[in-house]
Amino acid sequence: MKKPRIFTMSFASVYPLYITKVEKKGRTKAEVDEVIFWLTGYDEVTLGQAVDQKVDFETFFEQAPAMNPNAALIKGVICGYRVEDIEDKLMQQIRYMDKLVDELAKGKKMDKILR
Repeated sequence: MKKPRIFTMSFASVYPLYITKVEKKGRTKAEVDEVIFWLTGYDEVTLGQAVDQKVDFETFFEQAPAMNPNAALIKGVICGYRVEDIEDKLMQQIRYMDKLVDELAKGKKMDKILR
């Protein structure tokens, strides 16, 4: 079975889109980084390396230092799918990140986003 295209897309190609999305709504790159750090365990240095190396989403999540155990508390719909019902682990992780960025862009308070 062929992998979904998002798995092989470079994280570095999507990361600036996340930032642009939230900046249009008055949020910051630092806040995007904070939700990514919370979800994946990356820090400023390791996130920068992942971006510089243009790793794909599959590698980005495989190399994540520590997925947050509270990620399972992320609920809701993103891209037409309920994140809690997505069976493929990698797809679910990608949609978790999408959901966090979406909540940030919608003005949700950081303490609510970071469950």
